[in-house]
Amino acid sequence: MGVRPGPASCRARLSEVLFVRHATSAGMREVRFPADDSADGPADASGLARARLLGGTLPRDAEAWSSPARAARETCAALGLDARPVAALAEAECGRWAGVPYAVVAENEPDALASWLSDPRAVPHGGESRADLADRVADWLGSGASGIAVCDAGVIRAALAHVLGLDVMAADRFDLAPLSTTRLTSAGGGWRVAHVNRKVPA
Repeated sequence: MGVRPGPASCRARLSEVLFVRHATSAGMREVRFPADDSADGPADASGLARARLLGGTLPRDAEAWSSPARAARETCAALGLDARPVAALAEAECGRWAGVPYAVVAENEPDALASWLSDPRAVPHGGESRADLADRVADWLGSGASGIAVCDAGVIRAALAHVLGLDVMAADRFDLAPLSTTRLTSAGGGWRVAHVNRKVPA
């Protein structure tokens, strides 16, 4: 990431982001492509109860951001966070597949789905490519954000791909459970992964 800055510059660029995957929603349980709030529905009550347990372990004075999704905003409230919704933390816009079960797309459009799974620039659904999602997440990380970000798995995987220099598709191999945390830190000389998929006790 270029020349390592001196100590004073490092202090100025110190950054840490704790990602929290939001609580399960109906869309997640039914394995549907991300959609708007009317299709994805609210966060599950059981997940919000677990979020309240996790909230007691989070720093109280940290800045917080949320995906615009309803389940993310409700998770923030359960965590006790006064989070600001940020468009950069939204899942990729899925066009005409939004809210459609993966199984239905696999059955009706197998070639289009195969293209989407193999080519990060593909947009067979007419929405946003996974590469575009990765680019906006990388831009957000590069803005110097430091605090807690509550969002869904696609954004967290994109962040991991960016900091580790991975292909966007390779990041699909990261398992990220609902309400798990992933911590990334930077002191000016590049990002480091502190932990991935750390789960809140049931």
